[in-house]
Amino acid sequence: MTDAPAPGVSALFSADGRLPAIPRKAARRQQLLTHLTGTLFEPDRTYTEREVNDVLRTVHDDYPALRRFLVEGGHLARPKDGSTYQRVA
Repeated sequence: MTDAPAPGVSALFSADGRLPAIPRKAARRQQLLTHLTGTLFEPDRTYTEREVNDVLRTVHDDYPALRRFLVEGGHLARPKDGSTYQRVA
């Protein structure tokens, strides 16, 4: 399901398709999160935390930080118990 990175976002990825670092600047990180949401998560599908972790681990080792940024940024929604995740339309 991974597509080529969007223009501008591609500079964040190394040649092997992984992120060497999560951008510190909020605007750049938001670009990245939008890209990851659109390429890694299907609309209308519910994911377990393990599935989200496994998907995010394919692009960066600090998958908990990416998961947190996706939730806090409104890209993924989850109930208070954190049992499931879903892409936000």
